[in-house]
Amino acid sequence: MGRPSQLLFLFFIVVLINIVDRCNGALLPLPMHLLRPQTGCHGHKIDGVSCLSWRFAVETNNLRNWKTVPAECEDYVGNYMLGHLYRQDSKAVTDQAILYAKSLNLTGDGKETWVFDVDETVLSNLPHYSQHGFGAKPYDSVAFNAWVETGKAPRLPESHNLYVTLRSLKIKVVFLTGRPESQREVSEANLRRAGYNKWEKLILRGEKDVGKLAVVYKSEKRRELEKQGYKIIGNIGDQWSDILGNSTGSRTFKLPDPMYYLS
Repeated sequence: MGRPSQLLFLFFIVVLINIVDRCNGALLPLPMHLLRPQTGCHGHKIDGVSCLSWRFAVETNNLRNWKTVPAECEDYVGNYMLGHLYRQDSKAVTDQAILYAKSLNLTGDGKETWVFDVDETVLSNLPHYSQHGFGAKPYDSVAFNAWVETGKAPRLPESHNLYVTLRSLKIKVVFLTGRPESQREVSEANLRRAGYNKWEKLILRGEKDVGKLAVVYKSEKRRELEKQGYKIIGNIGDQWSDILGNSTGSRTFKLPDPMYYLS
């Protein structure tokens, strides 16, 4: 066998060895793309994979009506929310929203409106949730409302960039939140402190809205806006209940939030 043939033969052996499953020695077909498996050799769990799949199910609205983040996913969700990926995912959403807004042929009639949710959309409650298990602990309304009353929620920078762009395009901004009317003053102050200085309306839950599902409440409020002549050209929120239902607008955008679920 000549030297070129020997080299070719050795190359073939190396390739063959690399496609043998080291766990059981079985030959495997060459993959189309290398994927991280659910388990390693002999069934040992690879940390983080199941929580990644859980978050994917949450963000695609395939997993619904869940109450808390699984206990084993607390660290995963915390690392996601405090790390770069949450911000990158948020930017991917708002970048598309900005491109969409800039592509519109606006009439400038003063009625073209963009609806924003508040919590985990324009304001971030991460300082609170970082002290409460990132959603792995049951929701504590007393503790959360105490946090809201501080008025110290920081802005989500990516959503603020969208807000600034919309204002420059003369698009009206409406904040539609599930917060109660009793928190109007602190919410307005917090929004201004976070850099949201002007808006058309800030809509909060009134007495007649107490007990309604979020998707019902927000659908009704958007419908009221339309009856007042506003044209909802965009709608963004962190919950599916922010962007589903009726009168959702010409286009909707879903921000990431694996910490809680509101129906």
